[in-house]
Amino acid sequence: MWTGWWLWSLVAACSADSFRDEAERIMQDTPVVDGHNDLAWQLLDQFNNQLTLEAANLSTLASTHTNIPKLRAGFVGGQFWSVYTPCDTQNRDAVRRTLEQMDVVHRLCQTYPQAFLCVSSSAGIEQAFQEGKVASLIGVEGGHSIDSSLGVLRMLYRLGMRYLTLTHSCNTPWADNWLVDTGDEAAQSHGLSPFGKLVVKEMNRLGVIIDLSHVSVATMKAALQLSQAPVIFSHSSAYSLCAHQRNAAGVPCPLPARQTGPQPSALSPPLPEQNKTGSVVMVDFYNDYVSCRKEATLSEVADHLDHIKKVAGAGAVGLGGDYDGVTRLPVGLEDVSKYPDLIAELLRRNWTEDEVRGVLARNLLRVFRKVEEVSDHTQTPEELPIPLEQLDGSCRTLYGYSKAPSLRRQPGLLLAPLAPLFLSLSSVAP
Repeated sequence: MWTGWWLWSLVAACSADSFRDEAERIMQDTPVVDGHNDLAWQLLDQFNNQLTLEAANLSTLASTHTNIPKLRAGFVGGQFWSVYTPCDTQNRDAVRRTLEQMDVVHRLCQTYPQAFLCVSSSAGIEQAFQEGKVASLIGVEGGHSIDSSLGVLRMLYRLGMRYLTLTHSCNTPWADNWLVDTGDEAAQSHGLSPFGKLVVKEMNRLGVIIDLSHVSVATMKAALQLSQAPVIFSHSSAYSLCAHQRNAAGVPCPLPARQTGPQPSALSPPLPEQNKTGSVVMVDFYNDYVSCRKEATLSEVADHLDHIKKVAGAGAVGLGGDYDGVTRLPVGLEDVSKYPDLIAELLRRNWTEDEVRGVLARNLLRVFRKVEEVSDHTQTPEELPIPLEQLDGSCRTLYGYSKAPSLRRQPGLLLAPLAPLFLSLSSVAP
């Protein structure tokens, strides 16, 4: 009796090792391309972007989910580094903060050339694979980073931005975020405003991937209908398994008090469009998005991958761990070194080698290539500015809006606030 159990345990252990060995074999030449990592934010938060500090050395840094040894152990061969600036920078210093974080990504490649290769194309990712380096790309997390300016959008592209998350956890003047669907924020654009549609069109023209994590359902639907290229959810899981509005919802999700009848599957409505465009949902590992609890497991993350594969096909699945952007991670996926364990679990669940290679990198590369194919820099750039009344003008000048007052045209405006002071002084003069 006990001998039988001992043999069963031995067989299970050997089987587990074989799946892990198989995962590593596959990942040797098809490493992970992860859609979202917030290491750049941690470097700002912990070290104020001072990369030369000994404490910030990525070969030894232990306070983050990500460092160079962990990336190598996790077979990470491509990373969209999240360039993130919080919503409280909107209408203030969002552009400056975004540029500073983009600078950090570029300096990572300069500081650690043996580990990172900054690239801006699908071909660049494959080059990094061949050189055994982490292809380092920039994803800007939040449309407020462009400050409602197509010119800023274009310049961020020239500096290396290859995806833009249309919103973070706040509305922009041209797109609504996911909190609209919870009732915590009011809809402003009811999806995309006319200017928001110009942003999407300009992203297509440039070759910037549209990222729909963080957006409202209406914004997602509008972008899916408008975009001529596939989109991604850079770090979202499946709403059907965890009913959090940050997950890849794609369905009308009104407040529970307004909901009547059973809530439909979160992935079902957009999938026909996603299948037509070849879009990808890159599964997030944050416990709250995996299990809707403070605790989660690697197996539950694999459940999300299974669900998306079942509903949308294996070509719709990717990985966007959200490392260094979240505080709670599943048991078994505590840092970036754990990716082989997740791939071993997929193999254990009878995913084929081709399907696994798709999840690791090929699905994202397919989207990227299609975005590049759709782009056309010979087209005339979009130029129409956002209407002035849609902007918060408290911290901005108004140059370029022909009906707006300018200091050059009305120099008297400089002296007007001082008039009461001059009058008071003249009244007491001897």
